[in-house]
Amino acid sequence: MHRCLRASLNHTFVRSHWHRKLVPRGAIRGKASNAANTVPQPELMLEYANDAYGGVIVDTKGLPSDVHHFKAALRDSLQAWQQDGKRGIWLKVPLLLATHVPPAVELGFRPHHAEPEYIMLVNWVGSGVSTIPPNASHQVGIGACVINEHRQILMVQEKNGPLKGKGVWKIPTGLVDAGEDIHTAAEREVQEETGIRTTFDSVLAVRQAHGFGAGKSDLFVMVGLIPEPGQSKVTPCESELEACKWMPLEEYADQPFQRGVALYDKIRERCIAYADGRYRGWKAEKLEGRGFDRSRQDLLLYGDIDQAKL
Repeated sequence: MHRCLRASLNHTFVRSHWHRKLVPRGAIRGKASNAANTVPQPELMLEYANDAYGGVIVDTKGLPSDVHHFKAALRDSLQAWQQDGKRGIWLKVPLLLATHVPPAVELGFRPHHAEPEYIMLVNWVGSGVSTIPPNASHQVGIGACVINEHRQILMVQEKNGPLKGKGVWKIPTGLVDAGEDIHTAAEREVQEETGIRTTFDSVLAVRQAHGFGAGKSDLFVMVGLIPEPGQSKVTPCESELEACKWMPLEEYADQPFQRGVALYDKIRERCIAYADGRYRGWKAEKLEGRGFDRSRQDLLLYGDIDQAKL
């Protein structure tokens, strides 16, 4: 249950309040409690908050800048958290305090993930096997099926990567940025690569595969986009493409690169069926709502219900 609920790295933490300042021995932490139930305090305590799963999130802004002061406070804090029955400890170390990482590792912390601005460390101090979730397992990519009013599909030749210099025509593809919705990413990638302005219409297919960049798995979402009418001129992005063009659907269907590979055959079949109006795929709808402790927006991908069978 713990692992399932925390599968996303966008943790939903319940924070009643931060436990403030380096606390001297004997001070009471957390919410008001009876003195008999208060765990004796060590010499120093780092600022922290409880998470929703019996763990601790160390307050990054409260980290001592002096590495020796930090190590002493972290050691005392770990002692108190263990005595208090805490489980997973999350320690976010800013890049400017990277010298704090080695002493944290000496005290049992291990790298969880890193971003340009910080390194996230974790330490399981609870009993039993750790249920701290692993780092994000997938990257997300998109492919765009863009068909104009003349039954032509938008195709590109890549300047970089495994298809460089091979003369292969393919649909525009790209990666979804952090915090970006799938349909927005598809519209952005197509305009950046070819100059063509589009509007999202539907999700045509989703492919999962493993062993991609940095050993991550990959989700590839194939979408249908509707181009604004009258855009006959395409402008290839000089840093990414050798060329781009509108290609007749019949020519696209006969591309040697598209033949004989089950994945490409399935995608090609659905692109052509989409162009013919025989295949709709899924809708994408942005929904407003609330999570456990915050407002949120969700992008839901779903198909239509067959009302005739109700």
